Amino acid sequence: MKKVVSVVGARPQFVKAAALSRAFAACEGIEEVMIHTGQHFDANMSDIFFSELGIPAPKHHLGIGGGKHGEMTGKMLAGIEEILLAEKPDCLLIYGDTNSTLAGALAASKLNIAVAHVEAGLRSFNRRMPEEVNRVLSDHVSKWLFCPTQTAVNNLKTEGITHGVHMVGDVMYDAALDAAKRAQAGSDILARLGLAAGSYSLATVHRAENTDDSQRLQAVFDHLKAVSAERTVVLPLHPRTANAVKAHNISLGFLNIIDPVGYLDMTALLVNCFDVHTDSGGVQKEAYFHGKECVTLRDETEWVETIEAGWNRLWTQPVMAVEKRAISDYGTGNCAGKIVSVLLREL
Repeated sequence: MKKVVSVVGARPQFVKAAALSRAFAACEGIEEVMIHTGQHFDANMSDIFFSELGIPAPKHHLGIGGGKHGEMTGKMLAGIEEILLAEKPDCLLIYGDTNSTLAGALAASKLNIAVAHVEAGLRSFNRRMPEEVNRVLSDHVSKWLFCPTQTAVNNLKTEGITHGVHMVGDVMYDAALDAAKRAQAGSDILARLGLAAGSYSLATVHRAENTDDSQRLQAVFDHLKAVSAERTVVLPLHPRTANAVKAHNISLGFLNIIDPVGYLDMTALLVNCFDVHTDSGGVQKEAYFHGKECVTLRDETEWVETIEAGWNRLWTQPVMAVEKRAISDYGTGNCAGKIVSVLLREL
């Protein structure tokens, strides 16, 4: 029996872990042990995901949330290292580009434990973003690099990484297909908010590049104010954004502000909205998965395919780039099975 330790800590990772955990559970020969770093410490952004998506409760919970980037990453690294020494896994599995991702990658690599990175090879080419630094460093210490797109594979090749690279599609697509079914049966958020399908835009704002710059944050909300002149804008308010708005005395009276929601409610809002305005990488893709146009509130995106395929645009661009087409790279919803097959074969 081989043992895989998975590290999660933030909302998008819970979603991806749900798909992988189901694939691990269906596979004989691999035991999964999950570490939750606590990076997203709000119950609505963490605990509810495990219950809604059927993720096994993490065996280890570090409870590390808040603080500066270096402080948070250092505490996580120390905590994960202690768990790895006790668990003695054959592999450590990380997701995406958060501080939890980097802490797991560093802790495992220093103990000579093989690292598998889901969503490897993504690049925004903006090293001012902590997420970009996290994903680059994590890729360079990983043994298995599971890429969602050919662009990601090409990015790794440019950086000299060609061994252990696997083009498997997007695990978020696996999760989105499952969540849409669950949300149809299990979410009544439109009724609770008094919303009609297609009558509102859905927005999310949480990236540090927006929240930590008062002028930029004001510009984001000016954009959303313009959208609100056409239709209702629903904004689940991230705790970081709420703090920044309060600190900079920014008015949000023109928005329909709601508390952070669980994944099924968020999926229901995505499925039924008119369009999406977000600085989240995951929500950009989920918009595409559910057939919604997206305006990305950033100056660049790792998901260039969504722009090239006509489903997404940067907020600085006036129109979508081209006529809409499907994105074949993202696969057919069996990415998790491919990842588990590779690990089972090579561990």
